[in-house]
Amino acid sequence: MAATTEEHPEPDDLEPPEAQEEGAPRAAPHLDEEARERRAAALTHVRLFGDPVLKSRALPVERFDEILREEVARMGQLMHDAIGVGLAATQLGVMHRLLVYRVAPDAPIVAVANPEVEWSGKAKEILEEGCLSLPGIHVDVERPIHVRIRARDERGEKMTIEATGLEARVLQHEIDHLDGVLMLERTSRDQRKEAMRALRESALPA
Repeated sequence: MAATTEEHPEPDDLEPPEAQEEGAPRAAPHLDEEARERRAAALTHVRLFGDPVLKSRALPVERFDEILREEVARMGQLMHDAIGVGLAATQLGVMHRLLVYRVAPDAPIVAVANPEVEWSGKAKEILEEGCLSLPGIHVDVERPIHVRIRARDERGEKMTIEATGLEARVLQHEIDHLDGVLMLERTSRDQRKEAMRALRESALPA
């Protein structure tokens, strides 16, 4: 997903500022040829709008084994190569309640399994979001600024995440993916109509 403020990067799936389009940048990204190739290759694994898997609710993770940890590593690498800050398993066609995220380039990648929003604050803000599954689309979404998430890590250990700002938004965006909810369902009717028009036009043959 992607959200923009002066001090925060764009979350896509959430996208960072240098990859602002989910897909295509609004400001040209400063990427060398190798990085562009890695990004393009990573994005071929991401399911796009219209794929029914994106509207499906993922199932709880029940086995915290080496296979799951390999899945986490793969998701983290794809997110990194795609220059994203969050990625849900359903975006790769895997129906596990699993997501990875990293809101700062030098921060470790965090894996979150079976997340549940335990509490969300009353204060909300509207920011622009983008999504790796909706290339080039950005819409305004209102979300709580503060949330507390109860979940498990990739080894099955219980974890609680107290998140605020960008981190809270990224987590909410990715949890929505696990519930089969896209950001288009969180925006205004007018922006949704405009996004759908842009998606239809981008799908037209050249």
